[in-house]
Amino acid sequence: MTTDSSLKRGLAVLRLFAEHPPRDPRGHTAAEVADLLGRERSGVSRVLRSLEAARFLRRDPASLRYSVAWELYARAQQVTEARLRRDGRTALEGVAADTGECSYLGVLRGASSVTVLEAMPPALSSFVSWVGRGYPAYCSDAGQALLFDAGRAEIEAVFARTAFVRHGPNTPADLDDFLARLDAARQRGYTIVDQEAEPGLYSLAAPVRDFRGEIVAAVQVVGPRHRLEPATAACAESVVRWSAWLTAALSSAESDRDRDRDRGSGD
Repeated sequence: MTTDSSLKRGLAVLRLFAEHPPRDPRGHTAAEVADLLGRERSGVSRVLRSLEAARFLRRDPASLRYSVAWELYARAQQVTEARLRRDGRTALEGVAADTGECSYLGVLRGASSVTVLEAMPPALSSFVSWVGRGYPAYCSDAGQALLFDAGRAEIEAVFARTAFVRHGPNTPADLDDFLARLDAARQRGYTIVDQEAEPGLYSLAAPVRDFRGEIVAAVQVVGPRHRLEPATAACAESVVRWSAWLTAALSSAESDRDRDRDRGSGD
């Protein structure tokens, strides 16, 4: 594929595999890809063969179905992780500047949310670092945000060996209590944890998605209830905006220069 139009066709096919995972574990047939794209099968078959030759796709010799090559997935994962740390830092600095509070980037590890990045305003720089530390996801703002897309069965599996120990006056009592709070958070578009993790602590978070549309992290703002609760609307606007910005950064193929320009405009 050497022409611009051929490249666009190839990218359209790869995007389809990301947006329409095959029901058959061996992959999509050429006919299925053509139907989903609304294109002629012969042309789609040529694109699939080119992508296979370039090792972006692999073809099952028995079923003749195509799937995404592991090498491509691994490279994409590496790029995503690098961008998450690079652009995640910028997002957290944006939240900290907006709110004057500590901001964090959390990921899900088993039944815990773990902080991987943080940003603190100068006035709060003496606070103890949370990087590398985990907290039970059932009473964490990040825990809720990271499970936004999960169904009940998946959430039950996550917490299968978890006891809902009380850490604050408002800690969820059980799985059903957690699910009710998660449903409310989904409707808002962001999570609010009010003294669930510990007395006097208030926090908000919003999910971050990668190039596949899957949630990979959560942007958080955390602080004392007496400061954050009255500023809930402003804090929510900031974490939602910066989580959307980070999602776009993980999904985008634009240049670093373009990202820097957008970053400066606050988009």
